[in-house]
Amino acid sequence: MLIAPRIIYSSIPSSHVFSALHSFSFHNECFLESQRSKHGLSWVQQHGTAPGRASSGDVVSGKVLLELTGETKVHSLKLHAEGFARVHWTESRSAGASSAYTQNYSDEVEYLNHREVLLQADNGDVTVLQSGKHEFPFSFQLPEETLVTSFEGKYGSIRYWVKVKLHRPWATVRKVKKEFTVIEPIDINTPALLAPQAGTKDKMARVWYRNCGQVSVTAKIDRKGYTPGEVIPVFAEFDNGSSRCVEPKAFITQTQTFIARGTMKQKHSVVVTLRGDRVGPRCRETWHGRAIKIPPVGPSVLQCRIIKVAYTLKVCVNVPGTSKLCLDLPLVMGTIPLHPFGSRTSSVSSQCSLNLEWLRMGIPEQPEPPPDYSAIVSDEEAEQNMAPPSAEDDFTGVLQRPYFAYIQEFRFRPPPVYSEVDPNPQFSSIRRRCMTC
Repeated sequence: MLIAPRIIYSSIPSSHVFSALHSFSFHNECFLESQRSKHGLSWVQQHGTAPGRASSGDVVSGKVLLELTGETKVHSLKLHAEGFARVHWTESRSAGASSAYTQNYSDEVEYLNHREVLLQADNGDVTVLQSGKHEFPFSFQLPEETLVTSFEGKYGSIRYWVKVKLHRPWATVRKVKKEFTVIEPIDINTPALLAPQAGTKDKMARVWYRNCGQVSVTAKIDRKGYTPGEVIPVFAEFDNGSSRCVEPKAFITQTQTFIARGTMKQKHSVVVTLRGDRVGPRCRETWHGRAIKIPPVGPSVLQCRIIKVAYTLKVCVNVPGTSKLCLDLPLVMGTIPLHPFGSRTSSVSSQCSLNLEWLRMGIPEQPEPPPDYSAIVSDEEAEQNMAPPSAEDDFTGVLQRPYFAYIQEFRFRPPPVYSEVDPNPQFSSIRRRCMTC
């Protein structure tokens, strides 16, 4: 007698709940292999493709397959869907000169708890199933409130799974478990995530307890929100006022924060690095949109109470005689990429902010005035242009087209780009920086 239960399921958006309950077109089937036990029964271990992704409010539907080679008595077949965020780590503590102990830190947050009975007799007695394949469909909706994106870390995880238990008379309870992924959408097309990020920082370089000049870093990026695979243009200026060479670089870091019992544990890792050329003494280096590409990484986790995943763009320079000078610009890794209109909004804010005083990057000098009209137009051409129109000139053809056509011609023209605005505005309060200042 062979028993081989399987779980097949898929995640379906909440807008398709009705079709999900009536048409079982499931994806990402989990393949199982049987392992025969000493009692003549076989159990299955799951492997194969990963299940689909789900979000808050989605309906997870599927079926449990039970294969029998003979008549079998079953008490019940129950399903339990769970989702937890869990953290755990240990730290060594000293209790004296010759003794020590280990302190444990752990915590958990429940996000999903759904139970469903797939098979059970009404009177509490057993149900007799004949040999062959038996299918038990199931369907449940994820909570409408915000869930947390699935995550695996060194000191904690956020996991969701479906577990099925088969209860039989005088037999061990058999279980099968299948995990699924939850991805909570993070839309970077919001004002907060489209806002440019900028800052400046400086530090005094020292050699043998003697100050040898100041080193400063100024940097800016177009926006705060990005998605994996995008390229971040980095605008930066490195002003080396010291007597030593410095080397600038930029890199993206991921910070995993785990919280338990008021104690915090962090893990930092570098995602990608961008190195610049060395900057000599009393020199300045400018990055006009140096590109740093975001590799495939997980989205930011911001809504969990005990697990946080944050990203930062660090623009740094090694200062001789002191610690590294780093300017931190926060990033948010989203799941919904930038829309076309969001791209224009971002570029507009970027172009406007490039002329701000804090950036101080290559402010153009006062342009020369245009030449006189007489210098480029002859007297004969001037008299011809200034002459009044003759009666023979016919302007009736101008309005031969419908008047609405002229309105349409200008109605759908896009607004001028910001590059058409005077690129050399007057800045009376700004003076060019001296390299020795």
